[in-house]
Amino acid sequence: MSYPATGPATWFVTGTSRGLGLELVTQLLRRGDNVAATTRSVHRLDEALGNIDRSRLLTAEVELADEAAVVAAIEATDRRFGTIDVVVNNAGYGFLGAVEEVTDVEARQMFDVQIFGVWNVLRAVLPAMRERRGGHIVNISSILGLTAFPGWGLYCAGKYALEGLTESLAAEVAAFGIDVHLVEPGYTRTDFLRTTSLGLPSNPIGGYEAIREMTDAHLKMPGTQLGDPVKAATAIISVATGAKAPLHQLLGSDSYGLAKARLDTLTADVENGRDLAASTDIARNA
Repeated sequence: MSYPATGPATWFVTGTSRGLGLELVTQLLRRGDNVAATTRSVHRLDEALGNIDRSRLLTAEVELADEAAVVAAIEATDRRFGTIDVVVNNAGYGFLGAVEEVTDVEARQMFDVQIFGVWNVLRAVLPAMRERRGGHIVNISSILGLTAFPGWGLYCAGKYALEGLTESLAAEVAAFGIDVHLVEPGYTRTDFLRTTSLGLPSNPIGGYEAIREMTDAHLKMPGTQLGDPVKAATAIISVATGAKAPLHQLLGSDSYGLAKARLDTLTADVENGRDLAASTDIARNA
């Protein structure tokens, strides 16, 4: 599907009140595109946008786990702008804690945003995209959707699930002219590692001192991350508007390096386990 050649495109973006989502909305409005921006705080988004022209902006406070609310936001976007050309599933937050420390509630809240919220958006937008045989879907994952660190188990679980969902989706809808992409940023200089965007265990367990130390190190990291959010938002726009973007688009040299290291480790595991894997086949002469 070619990106709209004439007139403004319409983007539906989730998680827009801060960080990468806010920067993306800012750049899209300055480009002259139409933007439907969902957030948990329209007031915070309005304040953050400052004096930017909002004549092409539609905002909505949406709990993404509420399917009816998501459908209503999509319908409102259709009424205001018509066709939705690009969907960016960006909403998310971090969580730092040992797997044992994560409560059932905390795990379900993470998946409500990372997976079920995304699924609600997809179910709402895909029928129209299939009918007109075109559209773009960009799911914002993370390098932690491709590799894993201690203490990031819950966040990684959500992003790994998003990766699998997105790869399947891309194969399913390609015949309808719908392009699907994963964007996998590394450490980016937003407030993602501040307590406003980072969950911590409600009941920390003694014995995980190494994770407490890592948590402290991450909370001191804001302002030192390698990734530039302005450049990252520009890159996301290029992924959606270009014709040659890969399914997996890493952002940041740190993300690239970690992905390469993961590939090397995975390749070694596959090769080291090859003989045992083959031994479980049914014998050909059985």
